[in-house]
Amino acid sequence: MKSTTVQRRLAAILAADVVGYSRLMSIDEMGTLTALKSHRRELIDPAIAAHHGRIVKTTGDGALVEFGSVVDAVGCAVAIQRAMVSRNEGVGDDKRIVFRIGINVGDIIIDGDDIFGDGVNIAARLETLCEPGGVCISRAANDQIRDKLSLAFADLGEQLVKNIARAVGVFGLAPKDIAALPEPEPPVPAPENIWQPQSTARYEQEVQFCITPDGVQLAYARMGSGTPLVKTGNWMTHLEFDFESPIWRHLYRELSRDRTLIRYDARGNGLSDREVDDVSFETFVSDLETVVDAAGLERFALLGISQGCAVSVAYAVRHPERVTHLVLFGGYAVGWSKRNQSAAEHEQMAAMLTLMRLGWGQENATFRQLFTSQFIPGGTKEQADWFNELQRISTSPEDAVRNFIANGDVDVGALLGQVTAPTLVMHARDEARVPFDQGRRLAAGIPGARFVSLASRNHLILEDEPAFPRFLQEIRAFLAT
Repeated sequence: MKSTTVQRRLAAILAADVVGYSRLMSIDEMGTLTALKSHRRELIDPAIAAHHGRIVKTTGDGALVEFGSVVDAVGCAVAIQRAMVSRNEGVGDDKRIVFRIGINVGDIIIDGDDIFGDGVNIAARLETLCEPGGVCISRAANDQIRDKLSLAFADLGEQLVKNIARAVGVFGLAPKDIAALPEPEPPVPAPENIWQPQSTARYEQEVQFCITPDGVQLAYARMGSGTPLVKTGNWMTHLEFDFESPIWRHLYRELSRDRTLIRYDARGNGLSDREVDDVSFETFVSDLETVVDAAGLERFALLGISQGCAVSVAYAVRHPERVTHLVLFGGYAVGWSKRNQSAAEHEQMAAMLTLMRLGWGQENATFRQLFTSQFIPGGTKEQADWFNELQRISTSPEDAVRNFIANGDVDVGALLGQVTAPTLVMHARDEARVPFDQGRRLAAGIPGARFVSLASRNHLILEDEPAFPRFLQEIRAFLAT
């Protein structure tokens, strides 16, 4: 296990530089510097502040800027490029200052006031691919602004860029298209150029970090108020990306209406430490113990989803005095590798592991679509796109494999009879990811457990399907007892 711990978060990153800066400086050094300072003072800094950005660093001819929203990042870039057209009117071609701007949305690593990681590197590479005076964004960024901004970025295809192992999907907005845009309404400036989260006060979350006994840094979030409800960590989560996604946000907002919801990224996921060698069922249980202790919780209800169900069962047996209610959804007591499998099923699992190793981190979502079709086969295209991106952002190919193998080795069958907390078990009737029979067996093994069958074929219940109101109704009624 690596001893270094880092902090991560999801962010939109804007990288910009001046086209032909060295040539401009050789022609008129003082004039170039004066003009560049004027552009920054009168246009660039105010635009960044107005779009809630934070300047991470500047170089002689460029800047790296962090935004909490990719919509803000793209809006800022377009505002700058559009204004530069008029600011360059009357300036000779040999003295014009023209910017290239690249934008990416992804996971970043924070070190003091600086940021690092592929999320930053891709933004920098996109800037080099950009047409002078235009804007280039990644596929992930384009997916998120597609229905929010009336901008038509051209699909420039998959491109290989320096120091990035996978091909990057590139979308571009040409200078002529930017110049033709109508005059925008000025956004409300943020005070003192401080980046501000865009979530409403009602649904704000507070992200904190804690350290496990074996030195792994875990990220956990708290939102809402009232009696605590802890969601056990499971494979493929990202505290910040989930918070805005159409896959999870509806659930978190509803659960935090009248309770304090605590959730966390398990090791190898999201904002928690990545590339952790010790990924096992025992460490999953230990991580839950660490989070609830760090959050200062004595007694709380526990919610397990999918792989989190087995972890929740083990915790409830080890700490019966702390768990008031146990809610299990879409779970199992025995992992996939320990179930009776046919030869075809065994080959299917081996193939999935191969796909993870080879295709998980690629920009093209073809490989990850296999998992999306199992988790949310009834999802819309927007929901499928979000889940495809969640997979890539939440975990690396190596961590995906570690988590998949560790979850396959789970077996809490012998613990089910020792659960003393009141228990509600729910399972989607026609889902493909975890067979319905696994949920039924989970409920049958826990003394007094109530079992609810939901009319859905999705492993994760979506907001717009009839099963979701039933899901919430059952949880609220159960926790009220």
